[in-house]
Amino acid sequence: MLDLKTLKFDEKGLIPAVVVDAFSKKVLTVAYMNRESLEISMTEGRTCFWSRSRQELWRKGETSGNKQHIVSICADCDRDALVVEVVKDGPACHLGTDSCFQAPEYVSEQWQGFSMDRLMELLLGRKAELPEGSYTTYLFEKGLDKILKKVGEESTEVIIAAKAADRKETVYEIADLTYHVLVLMAEMGISLEEVRKELASRHIIDHKIKQEKMTI
Repeated sequence: MLDLKTLKFDEKGLIPAVVVDAFSKKVLTVAYMNRESLEISMTEGRTCFWSRSRQELWRKGETSGNKQHIVSICADCDRDALVVEVVKDGPACHLGTDSCFQAPEYVSEQWQGFSMDRLMELLLGRKAELPEGSYTTYLFEKGLDKILKKVGEESTEVIIAAKAADRKETVYEIADLTYHVLVLMAEMGISLEEVRKELASRHIIDHKIKQEKMTI
């Protein structure tokens, strides 16, 4: 349990809280907590902040329904800032976006990191814009049947490579399969968030094997 006595609140009795998506690790928002809102957050298991503009307690999602369920709260080494990992029910930003941080001011060409979320954003962009010369555009233009055929083909390639105990080739084919599954998800309007939540719902179920639903 977080020891509130060791935390360093500022002169206004506040401490910054960086809210992070527990699944994607994306920064959702930066808010402030006072001692009371932090106690409420830990008691209720949902984020509660102190609104500096309204000067009152603010339970995230109490009006919008976009609640944030707390997975963990971690203080930094100086004990004057918090990272709050959450599972969210909806958009984190009051503008209706997934995160408050949507407008990159600087992006390094050398150090851009890869993530499934960025790849999905790219695929959704391809679907919306359909740029010429793109293989992804080709798949979207051909439609669901073509995408499903490719998913089937790539699944078979994974099986063949794994059966041959060719680790490098198996990794390559898994990457191909993953890409085509993501294209399928984009085509059907299925988000990574939905898949993450489905997987998360399985790993805490008992270890008894069930025929009707796989548990991890």
